[in-house]
Amino acid sequence: MLTRYDEFLCHQTVDTFDCVHTSAREWTERIWFSVHDTSGRYHLVAGFGHYPNRNIMDAYACFAVDGREQYCVRASRELRPAFDDVRVGPLSYEVFEPFRRVRFTLGENEYGLSFVIDMTGTLASHEEKEQLTRSRGRVLENIKRYVQAGRPSGWIQAGSKRITIDEGSWRAERDHSWGIRRGGGVPETAVQPGEIPQGYLYNFILAQFDGWGITFHTREDWDSTRLMFSGGVMYPAASQIPEKKLSSVDHNYIFKTDIRHINGGNLVCHAADGSTIELSVRPLGTCYIRAGGYFGYRGFTHGIWLGPSYLDGFRLDLTDPQTLRDVSFLEDFMCEFRSGGEVGYGIIELVVLGKYPKYGYMSY
Repeated sequence: MLTRYDEFLCHQTVDTFDCVHTSAREWTERIWFSVHDTSGRYHLVAGFGHYPNRNIMDAYACFAVDGREQYCVRASRELRPAFDDVRVGPLSYEVFEPFRRVRFTLGENEYGLSFVIDMTGTLASHEEKEQLTRSRGRVLENIKRYVQAGRPSGWIQAGSKRITIDEGSWRAERDHSWGIRRGGGVPETAVQPGEIPQGYLYNFILAQFDGWGITFHTREDWDSTRLMFSGGVMYPAASQIPEKKLSSVDHNYIFKTDIRHINGGNLVCHAADGSTIELSVRPLGTCYIRAGGYFGYRGFTHGIWLGPSYLDGFRLDLTDPQTLRDVSFLEDFMCEFRSGGEVGYGIIELVVLGKYPKYGYMSY
C-alpha cells in the first residue's frame, strides 16, 4: 500500500513504507511527550504507538494536577488504511519542522481533558545507542531512540479550568523510538517462558538548563552491573557546539519508605573526555503513566487489539493510597536539577524491580 512517505527518496528496503523489515509483532514505533510547569503543579504526558504488524495505532494522555488528581484519556484504532495519519480519536500529532517544532492535540471529548500544545526544540536531539537484548538466542528488544528538550506553548483544558502554557515557566521533553520492543501487548503462548531476573534497574533522565541539557539511559542488573548505557550533554543546534558523550553515571537516589519512588538524590555523570557533571535532584511532581497503558491498566495495554475504534477516560484520585498502589510501576517524576549554581528542570524515570542491594532491597 502506498503512503505519502513513499513519495520521498528515502526508502531503505525493497518495499513500501507501510511494511517493516520483520514480521515480529513486537515491532513498535512510539512517540512520548512531556510538558510541565516548573513549580510541579501541572504535568502532562502523552504518547502514540504504531504497530504495523498488529494493524493497530493507539494513544494516551495523562494530566496530573497539584498531586491530587490525574485526568486520563486513552484511544485505539485499526491502523490501515490511514497508516500515515498520526491521529487516534481526538488525539493527534503533527511535525511542522523536523527536530524543531511539533504539535500535540487532544480535541474535545467527554472525559474533561483537551489541549493544543506546540513544542519548540531548544537543544539538539540526542541519538541513543541501539538497545539490543537477547534471551536464549531470541531478540527481546532491538530499539533505536532519540530524545529532545524544548519549550512548550499552547493551552490545557482540565474540567472547567483552562491553563495557559507560558514558555518562560514551562518545559517540554519528547522522544521517538522504533524497533522490536519488549512488553507490548498480550504475551505469546506456546513459547518457553522468559527468564526471571533477581532484580533490575531502569533509569532515564532528560533535563534542560539555560543553554544546555543532559540525558542518560541506563539499565543495571540486581548487583549494579551495567547492562547498557547511553547519554550525552546537548547544546542549542544553532550554537554548533558538538554533543559531549557520557560514558557512565553514578546514581545515589533517596527513596520513600513506603514505595519505590525517589525522594531526592544526586548524580555524577562521567563524560568520555574525563570530565564530570554533578547534579542534585529534587522531585516536584509525579505523572502516573501506567494509567496511559504502559504494562496495562484498567483493560488498556499498549499494542493490544481493542477493535476498529476505542476511546475511554477517567480521573484518578491521587490522594487515595490504594489508587497509587494500583497505578504505580512506571512514573514520570518531574524534577528540579541543580548543577553548581545553575537550576534546570526535567524528567526522571526510575524502576527498581526485585532484589537491588545498593538501595536496600534484598528480596524479589
